[in-house]
Amino acid sequence: MAPLIGRRLRKGAATTAVAAAAMAALTASQAPGFAHSDQGDRNREQRAGEAPAPDDTPIDGGSSYHTDLPPLVTPGKPGSSTDLPGLPGGGSTKAEAGIPASVLDAYKKAEAALRKSNPGCNLPWQLLAAIGKVESGQARGGNVDADGTTVSPILGPVLNGDGFALIKDTDGGAYDGDSTHDRAVGPMQFIPSTWANWGRDGNGDGEKDPNNVYDAALAAGNYLCADGRDLSVKAHLDRAILGYNHSQEYLNTVLSWFEYYKRGTHEVPDGTGVLPSGDGSGGSGSGDKGKDSGKGGGNGKDTGKDPENAHTLPKPDDEPDTSTPTPPAGENGGTPGTGTPTPKPPTTPPSTPSGTSKLTTVGAKELSATAGTDFARSPRVKAVDAAGKPVAGARVRYEILGETDSRFLGLVKSATMLTGSDGTATAPKLVAGEKTGTFTLRATAVGREAAPVEFAATVKARPVPQADALARLGDKELTAQTGASFADALTVKATSKGKATADVPVTATMITSAKDPELNDKGPYFLDDKGKPVRTLTALKTNALGQLTLPKILTDDHAGTFLLRLTAKGGAVLDIELTVTEAEAPAS
Repeated sequence: MAPLIGRRLRKGAATTAVAAAAMAALTASQAPGFAHSDQGDRNREQRAGEAPAPDDTPIDGGSSYHTDLPPLVTPGKPGSSTDLPGLPGGGSTKAEAGIPASVLDAYKKAEAALRKSNPGCNLPWQLLAAIGKVESGQARGGNVDADGTTVSPILGPVLNGDGFALIKDTDGGAYDGDSTHDRAVGPMQFIPSTWANWGRDGNGDGEKDPNNVYDAALAAGNYLCADGRDLSVKAHLDRAILGYNHSQEYLNTVLSWFEYYKRGTHEVPDGTGVLPSGDGSGGSGSGDKGKDSGKGGGNGKDTGKDPENAHTLPKPDDEPDTSTPTPPAGENGGTPGTGTPTPKPPTTPPSTPSGTSKLTTVGAKELSATAGTDFARSPRVKAVDAAGKPVAGARVRYEILGETDSRFLGLVKSATMLTGSDGTATAPKLVAGEKTGTFTLRATAVGREAAPVEFAATVKARPVPQADALARLGDKELTAQTGASFADALTVKATSKGKATADVPVTATMITSAKDPELNDKGPYFLDDKGKPVRTLTALKTNALGQLTLPKILTDDHAGTFLLRLTAKGGAVLDIELTVTEAEAPAS
């Protein structure tokens, strides 16, 4: 595992006190993702239900990132347009809530794609926006072309072990321009080796480009959803973010922007987004190794040599700093010297769904599908409270039980879904595997005592394809000498009602004659998988084009005209003549 950066210093226009006040205000507000995060507890990841530390290199190589925090006020809230002094990016709430058009579109399209391919992940686009803000300042304020590709490269610092992890070159400099060490690349800051595994084509141009915000957003979404994660579960959300960059401060910073964006955003033209503090370069090329690459905020001199501004690797015995910034002292807290009090938490607790007391089945409890196909219907349940009223926003976990290779879309065995306003939650699309038989699907109300609901799912064997006609491709006479083999391959085509048919079982047999189709014990033959002569082959099937090319046909020492019969499932029969001549005697 590559070394990870321990303590990271905050940089930029925001003072430490203001940053601390912002984090304290978000924590005090009991916003989702903060109320139970146990920030400051160094052992939080070893506690039950929390995500353990990742076992491999983080997605961005553990390099630097922007530490600006969102404004303390809620976007779009009446009377909240006052800028707070010292906030990053000028502190304008309206400006900070703006996301460049192409970048915002990329995040939303990635969410829509994952909703289809892995609905149990429950990926919100605001999480991608939060990571994009911290990683690259939303692609340098949306500095992208019409296709969503960054106008200039966005490169992280050189991962040479000097203040950062040591990762030697894995891409020959193809993505990062460095053939000695790797650097994080693009709007979502993938290191090349990670991109090789997780790269995606998000804009349908046939390319997987980490510099394209559509490709990068979809790749990041797939990475966050890996390992069957359900991002509506706090422990899974933390694990996903820490897998991007294993730092408690990184986790806190991403969560703060995540909550901020969930409260309201708006679209702004590309190139007009708010840049993080000290970020005015618009991107760093492969030669800009002395510049801030867009991941650390700060003064543009992030060389790893200034002890006040450098990101340094922890000493061998050091633990990563997972403490939460301390709110400033003074009456009611607030920014020192300004007299501005820290906003108090809301007096009205956030609304929560009424308790689920029962789950009921909606629709059929017995489902069936043919092997290798999708089930036509997915399990569906309704959550109701003690009064029989539907419960919205309740979490329902669907699980596949029993011996089966069937899976939910995304190849997962379990998924947690949220009930809608009518109290219903539908499981992701269910895909039948090749294993036939019956298995159980169970729906459980997460965190409730309601009895689970079970569904019976049956996978039926797929029908065997049949053919009503067999025809040879080509009409060249098939001839060979004794003790040799036929040089020309024999290919046939199976059709059903005139259409080529794939996977049709075909039997090939050397017979004595059409009128007396007994197995011939002499003449042409095949070799089985052990190399022994056989005159019947049964494990033959047509390919996707309905075609079948027979294995090599050999000859013994008998000359004459022989007959090969091909019989397809469905009754189609084709007889083919094979002519064997005496081998010429060697010249004396």
